[in-house]
Amino acid sequence: MTLYTNNLTPSTAAAIVPLTVNAIPYFARLVEQNINQLGSGPIEAARAMGATRGQIIRQVMLVDARPALIGSITITTVSFISYSAMVGLVGGGGIGDFAIRYGYYRYETEVMLVAIVLMLLLVSAVQMLGNRLVRITDKRLA
Repeated sequence: MTLYTNNLTPSTAAAIVPLTVNAIPYFARLVEQNINQLGSGPIEAARAMGATRGQIIRQVMLVDARPALIGSITITTVSFISYSAMVGLVGGGGIGDFAIRYGYYRYETEVMLVAIVLMLLLVSAVQMLGNRLVRITDKRLA
């Protein structure tokens, strides 16, 4: 009986833990900066209208910070795509492991270049999608 019932190898499963531990404070700091940059005017107006703390957070702060939060999610995603590629260097699996194992170690430059181009395309697609969502949700740009 195998301990791993999914398709993750032990090294891939072990790499998820440090990536997750790294992602949580990184993203939390970005969110904190986004919330701190909000103006106090809408919050004071919501308090004057009798909004509770929960209503202020859900209906004022998160709505006003939505474009910045989407930008933070985009930055975090791009950063962790690069981190996951680096995890491949130490045997964590993924496209970085593929590039190292089948491209670099076997001197197959074409395979390594294809893996690099795929990573660049993935990062570019995530960045373009994030930028488009920021433009859609930012009421200042409308």
